[in-house]
Amino acid sequence: MVPRPLSDGLRAALTFPQSTISVSRWALHAVLFAATLASTTIVGVVLHESFQAGQPIEVDRYWEVIKQLYHYPRMLSEGLAFSLPLMTILLAHELGHYFACRYYGIDASLPYFLPAPTPVVGTLGAFIRIRSPIYTLRALFDVGIAGPLAGFIVLVPVLAIGLANSHVIPGIAERGDVVFGVPLIQRIMEWMIFPSVPSSNILLHPVARAAWVGILATALNLLPIGQLDGGHILYAFAGGRHKLLSRVFVFVLVLLGIFYSRTWLVWAVLLFFFALRHPAIYDFRKLDSNRVALGLVALAILILTFTLVPIR
Repeated sequence: MVPRPLSDGLRAALTFPQSTISVSRWALHAVLFAATLASTTIVGVVLHESFQAGQPIEVDRYWEVIKQLYHYPRMLSEGLAFSLPLMTILLAHELGHYFACRYYGIDASLPYFLPAPTPVVGTLGAFIRIRSPIYTLRALFDVGIAGPLAGFIVLVPVLAIGLANSHVIPGIAERGDVVFGVPLIQRIMEWMIFPSVPSSNILLHPVARAAWVGILATALNLLPIGQLDGGHILYAFAGGRHKLLSRVFVFVLVLLGIFYSRTWLVWAVLLFFFALRHPAIYDFRKLDSNRVALGLVALAILILTFTLVPIR
């Protein structure tokens, strides 16, 4: 028996009570936010010093900065040009999901930020926890696409400001311990701001590097696999074919890992074992033309932000 489609009034009729946020949970959100701000700011100090010196990034400098901060904590202010824009992009992304959930009466947590003591980006991103089911394709689509759209709207001006303050130094981007890929959106803006200058000659300002991390996070979230944002969007369009298509795209990641960057093999394994399953949806009405257009926008954003070799 095919279940009867649910009406547009579903979000009023099936509104789940929003969980109250306890003091301890508020504290957890605050601690994770502060820890992520600290870890990204330390990376920002390294980026700031490298930029001021006109030098490529050296990983060893990250550990030296950590030691110096004990005696000179004021150095942290130098890293805010990287951490604050990055945190803003990540926050915009997660709040896009959060407010979409609130609109449909879906119980969702505030964003959880994930610090990472690494010398490259300083964070594993952020996420919200959705505690109640999503019953309609339209709600699923809106919740899935709201985050990437909100994050992309914020990162574009951040990237433009960062590039406008970047420097041209021949061969700088290909030197150092870490070489970053150049997504299409970055290259387009580089053509506009630095005509005829190749990416390898542009030393990115820390603000632009923050946008780059936001671009990478957007691309990863928009991969059309499982329970990623792109997976939700795919499910809204493909329905029952979602599982098969997710496996196909995981196989594509394996190929990218073999021929371009081993990082994609790690993502393929993680997504295959932990993110392929998708909760059932009970309202199968097709998406309207506006949402179809937004789906094409999401595809365009994926193309603009995806990089075959993000980091070498």
